[in-house]
Amino acid sequence: MAKLAALVRDQWGDGPRHASPFPGGSALIEEDRGWVLVDVDPERALGGALAWAWRRQITELHVLVDEAGGGLARRAALFAPVPTVWEIDGRRLTQSTSEPLSDEPDLPLETEVFADLIRGAGAEPVVEHGVLRGEVLGLEVARVDDGRLLVGVGKHDREAHLLAHPDRAAADGLAATVDVVRQYRRSGVGAHPANQLSTERWLRSVVMARPELAGLPSTLTLRAVPSPVARADLRRPAPAPAVGDDMIVVCSVGVDTDFVPAAADAWAANGRPPRLLLCVPAGDDHPVTRAVAGLLAHAAEIVTVPSDWRDGV
Repeated sequence: MAKLAALVRDQWGDGPRHASPFPGGSALIEEDRGWVLVDVDPERALGGALAWAWRRQITELHVLVDEAGGGLARRAALFAPVPTVWEIDGRRLTQSTSEPLSDEPDLPLETEVFADLIRGAGAEPVVEHGVLRGEVLGLEVARVDDGRLLVGVGKHDREAHLLAHPDRAAADGLAATVDVVRQYRRSGVGAHPANQLSTERWLRSVVMARPELAGLPSTLTLRAVPSPVARADLRRPAPAPAVGDDMIVVCSVGVDTDFVPAAADAWAANGRPPRLLLCVPAGDDHPVTRAVAGLLAHAAEIVTVPSDWRDGV
């Protein structure tokens, strides 16, 4: 708190301010103006800061981070009023400018060959941020790295597969992994990594196959698109977007404070279609999620799928 108080005093002078709890950081309030200093996961800070400001009727929000300010500024510009993002440099604050999105890198020539191999093993080839992956109901089970098909759910599982089966053909190992994942990635079975990871991408695959579950026409064709920011870890939530006629549907499961900013970022990155739909299971449309969605400059719609959506495909 002392750090935030000093930064605010140096930038805005003295004032009648009081501290306010903020998870993963600290916060100050002065009438309808608020400052949030983010210490944990700054790249995912905007949603939590907006929720904090909404609860306290803050209309002028300042978000202070040590790094990753450019991405936050890009997302912040999609809300009204626009929160101001500041980057910290010692005792000085510099207002962040919007960081442009990077172009998708070119794929190697052998990509289609590996895509056919992935399809043949019963998985779906998915390209994101220049990486070809194989997915089963949204869960990554393989990826192509440096001209090799590596099998496994996550980095450590891929390494374990290489150690346990050094002479096994990648296609055979992938087919076996696909069978295991399909066995567990459904309702009615015990907790298993196959049904605990990437649940928002699982929901996206279900909605793409059965859009009527989200109140959309059953004839609608949806196409998965990458999130603007690459996933760093399968265990972290990462809203999953799909585009269709005049709309983008962004899926999330549970309550993710970064959901709305990430969804708006995906909407802007995909041409700003007329409709932005935030899709969650019934019961996950939390009042805070609805409140933060209501702060978007472009109106968003929240749609829900039935609680038994895991049985959708």
